[in-house]
Amino acid sequence: MVQMIITGIICGLLLGFVLQRGRFCVVGAYRDLLIARDGRMFLATFIVIAIQSIGVFLLKDAGYISLEAGPFPWAGTLIGGLIFGIGMVLAGGCATGTWYRAGEGLIGSWVALFGYMLGAAMSKFGVLSPTANKVLSYQMKDTYIFQTFRVSPWLLVLLITLIVGGFVFREMKKPKIKVARLKPKKTGIAHLLFERSWHPFFTALLVGLIAILAWPLSEATGRMHGLGITTPSAKVLQYAVTGDKALLDWGVFLVIGIFIGSFIAAKGSGEFRFRLPDKKTLRNNAIGGLAMGFGATLAGGCTIGNGLVNSAIFTWQGWASIVFFLIGTWVAVYFTIIRKSKKAAQSPATTAQAS
Repeated sequence: MVQMIITGIICGLLLGFVLQRGRFCVVGAYRDLLIARDGRMFLATFIVIAIQSIGVFLLKDAGYISLEAGPFPWAGTLIGGLIFGIGMVLAGGCATGTWYRAGEGLIGSWVALFGYMLGAAMSKFGVLSPTANKVLSYQMKDTYIFQTFRVSPWLLVLLITLIVGGFVFREMKKPKIKVARLKPKKTGIAHLLFERSWHPFFTALLVGLIAILAWPLSEATGRMHGLGITTPSAKVLQYAVTGDKALLDWGVFLVIGIFIGSFIAAKGSGEFRFRLPDKKTLRNNAIGGLAMGFGATLAGGCTIGNGLVNSAIFTWQGWASIVFFLIGTWVAVYFTIIRKSKKAAQSPATTAQAS
């Protein structure tokens, strides 16, 4: 139990610190790609996948970890991925984004986080579990992509590493835009940790290394998986209600650590402060959080458990979820941002014609 607490919190603390300082949030990556056509953060998520895939299969081949993913719940992944994608736009952050932004003092993220935990707990342990289990019962036999095509997983590792490496090389060759910066208030390590902005690719490198570290730390406690947010989040709320210590596993202490790490980073960088959004935003945060919890349960994971971890071990579930997370994000972005912008742009012209 002590090992589980210490290693879970330390891994989560590292992850929360890096996520907060690097402003690493998957919904932001998807949203930037769709609205601003800026693919740097989206590419950063694939850097995490590529780095983690190398580390995970090295650990597996060395006998340090085992991979125990189940059959591909295709219906749940498609439906849940779509719902989760919509939910994370309304919530203003993905699963980890909600945890680390709550650590910054954002009240809206607290509301979204509670909704996320509640939606996941209701879907896994409560009134929505029969519905979730029914949808999850539709499964495909093959779990892994390399299993379906009968190739070595290392072929896929090489393929994604080369593709991602090529895009990174092309991005790094682009001319750098000089940005005016304020005079540093800190020096040395404090400046690097708490003041200097982090490049998305550097953040992705650190997240990938932490994701690799999570596998042996988690499996040493009997939890046979790497990073994961949805089930641990549901267990936090379930434990708070029931007091059942059997719910406490490595993942629970991981998400607690993410919150602590984010809080430390936000305090050190001067970014922590309590901020209360308007009523409409709070409503969207609550609805989005509930949708994320339900959607992630159906999909078998969130943008971390599926989008970064299951994709790194090349499960069909992981890669299909990325596609439907992206589709769900586009749907939500279209109706909440793009459509409104088009109407706003057309209204002056309409008024001028009428006059």
